[in-house]
Amino acid sequence: MDIIQHGGDPQVGNLATPINASAFSKAFINNLPGYRQGLSAQRRGLEVGMAHGYFLYGPFALLGPLRNADFAGVAGLLGTVGLISLLTLALSLYGSVGVSTPTATLTTPNPPENLGTKEGWSEFAAGFLIGGCGGALVAYGLCIALPMMYTI
Repeated sequence: MDIIQHGGDPQVGNLATPINASAFSKAFINNLPGYRQGLSAQRRGLEVGMAHGYFLYGPFALLGPLRNADFAGVAGLLGTVGLISLLTLALSLYGSVGVSTPTATLTTPNPPENLGTKEGWSEFAAGFLIGGCGGALVAYGLCIALPMMYTI
């Protein structure tokens, strides 16, 4: 009984292990916004950006150099928006150099075709910027509103 097998073509270098070939792993990866079927590139970028903007706010606000100042929340918000802007610039540069169509692998047998074009990456980057700034604003709003709710 051989637990590790090649994933269809032994020259690809993607081995089918119990971790990456399990039904749970395939379902989890194929439900991520980057691989979910039926989403436009802008919607993919929006979902990825919202998640990044939301979780990047905390380290900037709570662990940044202005963490003890009265305006630590605003500094965290501005730091997060700045990093999201830099990441959007990196996504735009990546998409402008000419990307190839995504290749099918063992875990993602049907990769999205709209991330194989410059227009698709441009839409993804625009959605990432909007979602990232929106996610940071939501995190900032929650951090401002929660202490007020505790006083009620």
